[in-house]
Amino acid sequence: MPLLSIMLMMRQYGLKRFCDMVISRKIQVRLNVLFVTAAILSIVVFSMYELGYLEELQGILAKDHYIFYWMLLVGVFAEIVAGSMGMGYGVICTTTLMLLNIPPHIVSASIHSAESFTTAAGSLSHIKLKNVSKSLVKKLAIPAVIGAVIGAVSLTYLGEYYAKVTKTFIAFYTLYLGFQILSNVFKEKQSKALKRKTNLTRLGVIGGFIDSFAGGGWGPLVTGTLIKNAFTPRFAVGSSTVAKFILTLTAAITFFLTLGIQHWNIILGLLIGGIITAPFSAMLTAKLPVKKMFVIIGTLVIVMSSITIYKSVFN
Repeated sequence: MPLLSIMLMMRQYGLKRFCDMVISRKIQVRLNVLFVTAAILSIVVFSMYELGYLEELQGILAKDHYIFYWMLLVGVFAEIVAGSMGMGYGVICTTTLMLLNIPPHIVSASIHSAESFTTAAGSLSHIKLKNVSKSLVKKLAIPAVIGAVIGAVSLTYLGEYYAKVTKTFIAFYTLYLGFQILSNVFKEKQSKALKRKTNLTRLGVIGGFIDSFAGGGWGPLVTGTLIKNAFTPRFAVGSSTVAKFILTLTAAITFFLTLGIQHWNIILGLLIGGIITAPFSAMLTAKLPVKKMFVIIGTLVIVMSSITIYKSVFN
């Protein structure tokens, strides 16, 4: 067998082992989060049973036409998309909740509250795998926090007093994101020789504001821009994920201080659905046909956003 062929086989085998190791470590971290969450939920449910509040809990979960169970399914689906494509959690949740006529400020507050936990698990995975550049996180996270606070405060006011206009604006934005997701099917790999200088401060502020105001969009905008401008993919994804966790937590706290906790059944459904799925979504990364996923999710977001725009304008 030629020496070149042997070297290529060794290289491919080594890459496969590395990918398997990355996936297994991601799963291990996320399984730990799942076990801790399951233990906490078990303690809470058992305590409520002992205190005689279990029937009352079942009644609360049945509120708003059983929206908790629907959000459980949305959380599972959104986490599968995010785990396999590296983006899309916020976009899927936002378009679904907007379609259900949930007010925009409640949409974003609910998503960021639930996503604080799922992004924490993802960040721990990337930190353990050494996929994080501290300097890149700082350059993205600090301006992202500023953008997130401005976005959350703006949405709290606009979403409450100008709900119809705000809802239409966000629906147009998610429609744009749908086309952006769809465009990934036709993108070619970027050469490092074509790397362009990226204004990370501006990118962080805009990404933080849009993600907080619109309920999602950090992945397609920020992570997509970093990879397009030829940043090393593992550091682009890992550092962007950690920065996303920081801005998500900031947005969740800001919404809590301005709105309090509303529609916690939505938050709980999204949270439990995402955490249950997170350990296994890493395994899907290497198995699902990513380009086909881009087509399906992009088309779904476009259709759902179009329906929301139609209902907002004509109803």
